[in-house]
Amino acid sequence: MKQFSSILALAVLASGRAAAQQGPDFRILVTSESGDIVTQLAWDGAALRTVKVVPVGIMPADIDGPHNVTVSPDGRFWYVSIAHGTPYGSLWKMAADGDTLLGKAQLEMFPTTIALTPDGELAFVANSDFHGDHPRKNVVSIVYTGPMLTLAQLAACDMPHGVRVNHSGTRVYVSCMNSDEILEIDRETLGIARRHATGGVTIPMTTGHGGGKGRAAGDACMPTFVSVSPDDRRLYVACNGSDALQVVDAGTLQLLRAVPTGHGAYNVEPSPDGRWVIVTNKKDRSVSLFDAATLTEAARIPTSKQLPHGIAYAPDGRFAFVSVESVGADPGAVDVIDLTTKTRVATTPIPLQPTGIAILRRP
Repeated sequence: MKQFSSILALAVLASGRAAAQQGPDFRILVTSESGDIVTQLAWDGAALRTVKVVPVGIMPADIDGPHNVTVSPDGRFWYVSIAHGTPYGSLWKMAADGDTLLGKAQLEMFPTTIALTPDGELAFVANSDFHGDHPRKNVVSIVYTGPMLTLAQLAACDMPHGVRVNHSGTRVYVSCMNSDEILEIDRETLGIARRHATGGVTIPMTTGHGGGKGRAAGDACMPTFVSVSPDDRRLYVACNGSDALQVVDAGTLQLLRAVPTGHGAYNVEPSPDGRWVIVTNKKDRSVSLFDAATLTEAARIPTSKQLPHGIAYAPDGRFAFVSVESVGADPGAVDVIDLTTKTRVATTPIPLQPTGIAILRRP
């Protein structure tokens, strides 16, 4: 009996060591827009490592441009927007188990970001058409994800870019860069319920982090992204044109406050617990970490390379992962921000312009 107990204790110890070596039960998915790949990373609390690289794209002789990636609420599927096609872009549905292609839906010209409803049934994809003639009215594609059927191409605004569904699944918000507005789409009717103008907001000059002088904002916000607070009461808007974070009341669509960010605010994401809001400063090689309660900039954290892009949070809320685009032949990266110390604690190179980033929980 004593010998059996010793063997059992050793087995438990070995099992614990194996679990520790496997690291947390999630992976980080990163799209490389200039490489037609999705890289899967693992984080062990100290370092990132590449677990798998999944090819995506349909034209071997040309770059198809996967821009954004997101994961279904139940963790069974992940979706990637493919910017180029013949001529339209597409949304791909991939199985989380095996990373195999399950289906495609045709979108419109140059799709960018993807938002799923909480039940996973609908995907809303902004079609930005960066290279088309402007001004024009671009569309938001609405896809029924079961059969990957495109239900509607909703005429929206000039250059929709960011899109988010609220946590209750009743409203969808779209940031429109060229028409300088936020749209609210009703989930039931699939129609535009309200519009909110984001331009014409003055941001006073302030002392920036690190002692530098802040920028005076212009009138144009040019919102590149919109996200929703965990309680659905606030919208966070990244103003690429005015270097600002706008905070909007989701009930009234009235501006609550606008605060300065670094140069070229691009993406914005609140932490799952609602404590923090991170803004990537695409022209400033940094991210701004805001206290969500006071809307003060708690830290401005330099990124390892130029052009910080997307944001994803670890399930435990301690770490944030930031994709950083590449410049020329230089690889991009994923940086890890420790939200406890408010510092960058790790980085790993990612080739060929990493853009979209999302968390996939492993079963």
